[in-house]
Amino acid sequence: MSLKGEKTKQYIREKAYQLFAEKGFKEVTMKDICELTGLSRGGLYRHYESTEQIFLEIVNAFSDNQKNEILSKIEQHIPAATILEELLARYASEMIDYKNSISLAIYEFYSNPTISKENNSVKRQYEISKTTWVELINYGIGTQEFSHVNPESVFNIIIFAYQGVRMYSRLMKLDQDIPTQILYEIKRLLLPEEVCYEK
Repeated sequence: MSLKGEKTKQYIREKAYQLFAEKGFKEVTMKDICELTGLSRGGLYRHYESTEQIFLEIVNAFSDNQKNEILSKIEQHIPAATILEELLARYASEMIDYKNSISLAIYEFYSNPTISKENNSVKRQYEISKTTWVELINYGIGTQEFSHVNPESVFNIIIFAYQGVRMYSRLMKLDQDIPTQILYEIKRLLLPEEVCYEK
């Protein structure tokens, strides 16, 4: 595909993301995406066949982008504690940013019985995220920046706390301190006590 075609697809995904965050998955139509992007029906269908196809590309990009970012930083020998701080700071802002969360759309998409379960992107996203986080945690243990923990257990605490807060933030007003409290406890699990209390 040409560079122009890739840029158009990226533009479509960015605009569609806004709609999925606002309306969930079920309420978004190809017509809605045409209106928001300014593309004709033919122009949109030249790149995507359905809202499902667009949504899957958006969901798959999350874990892929995070994986590439973290592995690149590990290869550059950036301290594990620095990578952790950057990730958790991003998670903190995302947790309560319900207007830009597609957690509800993800739930709607995968709870739909007509959606194929063979290519479950949520499971794929979970596995890629787990592999990436486990690699980061093991890297931090190896550099002696992190405490000796079970990396998979810590990952599960991180991912399910993160997604739980994101889902609840769509349903009720949350105290702004909740993400801070959760992420502080995650740091206490990973960082030596003296480092954690300095932060």
